Amino acid sequence: QVNFFLLFTISFSGETRYNKDKILQGQGVDEPLSETGFRQADAAGLFLSNVKFTHVFSSDLLRAKQTAAAILGKSRFSKDLEIKYDARLRERKYGVAEGRPLADLKAMAKDAGEQCPSFTPSGGETLDEVRERARDFFEFLCQLAVELEQKEPGTPRAPGRSSGTSGEPFVFPWTNHCSEAELSSEGGGSSTVLDANILVVSHGAYMRNWIGYFVSDLNCTLPENLTKSQLSSVSPNTGVSHFIIELENGNLLKPKITCVCLNQDSHL
Repeated sequence: QVNFFLLFTISFSGETRYNKDKILQGQGVDEPLSETGFRQADAAGLFLSNVKFTHVFSSDLLRAKQTAAAILGKSRFSKDLEIKYDARLRERKYGVAEGRPLADLKAMAKDAGEQCPSFTPSGGETLDEVRERARDFFEFLCQLAVELEQKEPGTPRAPGRSSGTSGEPFVFPWTNHCSEAELSSEGGGSSTVLDANILVVSHGAYMRNWIGYFVSDLNCTLPENLTKSQLSSVSPNTGVSHFIIELENGNLLKPKITCVCLNQDSHL
């Protein structure tokens, strides 16, 4: 058996008018992208246009679906991929605070004697519940990669190595923003054979919890120059994060995770 790699890129959905007005959307407010949001999604698509994805997953909320469609619409190699919508990628549910200003949530937390990020409004999801959704979806992705390898053992699939059609080599666009150590780390180089190269489009609070799961539970290796505040901050709209996962001999229990970049926004 050989080691194989799952690479996935997470993009935060584009801006809606509720984002701009600092109103909580969660799951109950299903707003479309604003004009700015569509421009951001198109910019993310151009940024990722030379990346050949094998799979695309998106939250089933409208703002994420529109972002995923815009990204694929700009792709040179992945235009015809089917986008799989998954409720496990939805934003955190904020219960009674959805549709209300963020200031209201902060006031609720203060009245309850709690910090805002960890406070759960009535009818909302706890951070542990959000993390469980993220864990469940990540394990599903790893199982998908294992099944790909079992279906076609020993068959090289290398979307990270060449464009797949023209034969011209390319580098993932964000590598110019990473340190040499991260790029040369095992599984991080452009010569790596990738069994799956997956785009996931989700939401800010959800992704912050997912990344927290990677770091605290799975010992994800982080970029050397990443600060604590950057790690805990919410991604900008259409921010891009890039992870490489190595499953040694298909072992789902001990994935080796390397974060190449977090909340990359150079396309904006």
